[in-house]
Amino acid sequence: MKKTIVKVLTISLMLCLLMACGGNKKTIAVQQTAAPAATTTTAAPAQTATKAETSAPVQEVKELEYAEGTVLRMATGYNSKKTGLSFDADTAKDGIELAGKTYRAGDLKPTWVEVQNILGIKFEDKYQGNSATNELKYWAEKLGDVDMVSGNATSLVEYGDKGAFVDIAKYLDQMPNFKAYLDANPIVRLSITGNTSTGAIYFSPYFDGVNDIERMPLMRTDWVVKLLDGEGAFTAAKSGTLKAAAYTPYMPEKGKVTVDTVKADGSGVFALTKDYDKAGNIVAKMNAALAKGSVSGVEAVNMLRTYIDEAYNGYYGTTRSNLFIGQDAAWDADELVALLRCVVANAYTLNGTDTVQGLFSREDANNQRRVDLFRFAGTLFGVRGLESRQDYLYFGSDGKLYDARQMEATYKAMERMNDLVKEGLISQSFVDTSAETSAKMLENDLGFMSYDYNQTQTIMNETKLQDGEKYMAVMVPVARWYDGSNADGVYMRFTESWRSVKTDGWAISKAGVGDDTNKLNAALKLIDFAYSPEGMILMSYGPKEFIKTNADGSYVTFTFNGQEMPVIADVTQELLWKLTSGNYTNFARMYLGSTLSFAKSQAFEYQCTHEVGKEGAGYISTAIGLGTIKHPELAVTSNMWYASIPTTLPTTSVETDTVNQYTELQNQFNQQKGKINILVDQIVKGYTLEGCSSAATTVNKVANEWGGSQYLFIKQGAWNRLLKFYTQL
Repeated sequence: MKKTIVKVLTISLMLCLLMACGGNKKTIAVQQTAAPAATTTTAAPAQTATKAETSAPVQEVKELEYAEGTVLRMATGYNSKKTGLSFDADTAKDGIELAGKTYRAGDLKPTWVEVQNILGIKFEDKYQGNSATNELKYWAEKLGDVDMVSGNATSLVEYGDKGAFVDIAKYLDQMPNFKAYLDANPIVRLSITGNTSTGAIYFSPYFDGVNDIERMPLMRTDWVVKLLDGEGAFTAAKSGTLKAAAYTPYMPEKGKVTVDTVKADGSGVFALTKDYDKAGNIVAKMNAALAKGSVSGVEAVNMLRTYIDEAYNGYYGTTRSNLFIGQDAAWDADELVALLRCVVANAYTLNGTDTVQGLFSREDANNQRRVDLFRFAGTLFGVRGLESRQDYLYFGSDGKLYDARQMEATYKAMERMNDLVKEGLISQSFVDTSAETSAKMLENDLGFMSYDYNQTQTIMNETKLQDGEKYMAVMVPVARWYDGSNADGVYMRFTESWRSVKTDGWAISKAGVGDDTNKLNAALKLIDFAYSPEGMILMSYGPKEFIKTNADGSYVTFTFNGQEMPVIADVTQELLWKLTSGNYTNFARMYLGSTLSFAKSQAFEYQCTHEVGKEGAGYISTAIGLGTIKHPELAVTSNMWYASIPTTLPTTSVETDTVNQYTELQNQFNQQKGKINILVDQIVKGYTLEGCSSAATTVNKVANEWGGSQYLFIKQGAWNRLLKFYTQL
């Protein structure tokens, strides 16, 4: 007996996130109640107009039909056995109780039990517990044994173009929710288009949040207050001395630089001037003092205090720390280096020991985390492509593609980071990975600053830090960016760390579903449901028992990003802390089975963010909303420098095979655990590779010996075809 599943819901993304209604079996209403209001995590600026600003009107479609109980064999998950559709033995142990129900090893997680109940589909978990890349490799020769499989976007397109995966685009008219999402977000459609001749889509995209800032600078802000604030001169019972200067000024040494800055109360924007004629450049002044002899930590702090007073004409008063940690923060790379020098040379004042580490990464011995330091370098020194959504690619203001690996500015930025290593301003465990790792940097009061995710890291204010200690997100720095509006660049705040389509997704195996229309329609329906209002809530929050409800069964809501979103249940909050020490992502993936793919709302994560995390993110959110932090846009923009690069570009099979031959280009810039990345290596050791003795020689090697030029030529051709396809949509 066939069952009709679809209910037409062609609405925009924001309305999808606002509501929690729809589905074939029941309607879950979302009504605003007297729930506590919440400060928005982000306030995304208005986007450049696109071809599809609103959803298409509701229209009749041919419904997807399949038999009740149709089985889908799912080789899908996140990146380990713990983060699959079913509980593994380590997580479930002898049985784990969640919201009144006990789950055991092999049982589907609550989210997927609910999907079964709503859609009438049965899931058979075939997931091997690998990363997306390795999961696809495992099944590549036996795709007939599975119906859906995880994979990285590039490989999914490659296999899809060779006929391994179902072209979802052929069924969009039967997938009203997914189609509406793509219509409302053209850059998403471009990111997942696998073939511009046919418009094929071979996988459903995954968003770990969307149109939102991702990584942020994080500081021990209580240390900044301790060093910089107060009347009179800074004194200390004991301090060290600055190392010999290696870093040289990035910002000007004379003249004035004016930047738009958020007012201290967040009510608007004002023009704040850095007066180098009056104050000089702080790095240049410290370097000059070091050239004459030693400089103590106390002397360095007082130099920085005087500089802040003079450069900003007394604006910050005795709360000089606000230059770095306030809503009205306006710090730049040189001011940060001066602060790092002060921090490292005043360990005794800050933690009572002889050692403080300056910059560190979450796992200093893990390449997957070490790369965060070169990402941060891009933000510090105005270099695009180091946080690209695809490889190291970005758009220039001329609309052409560029590759950060083939730009001298990239290596010059790494030279500056290497200077910080020479001065001891980057953690010893980053430099020498055989040393103690950075896992206890905050717990042991050893580390000052990192560049990471706000929620998962600021939760350590609760779990690792003591009263009075504060680890918080701080403002994006001022840097000189070449956005094409001025030949000399523009001093502004810009972040490339902007959420868009991730590099993983789920595909429907053509060999797996075969000629079974039930399987095909069920798989398509699963994708469409995930982008429905009810599905988007379920895939983020888990089932209704984990959400706070009113007496009438409607959700209790709070205001998030201008929308009403569900409030998590008390039991969710309790389990979150009990099972994962407040780490939302781990709890959702390991226990609820949500946020494994599709579109994740940040509203759940926001509620799990520590109050300190909300404070810093709130400052950044306000700055984004007021336009003082710029970012890539998920649209084809008039100035393409501001357009987010699509996560994949539709290369032909021949082009893909050619790109795959450039193994050095891939291997030398790998961002995965246990791999090599020469940008990380350059931070630590400088230029060490044969034939790479400078920025120019390194660019030459990448472009001409490692296939960079040919790679970029192929990618440019693919973009040209994609853009032509877009204009004809």
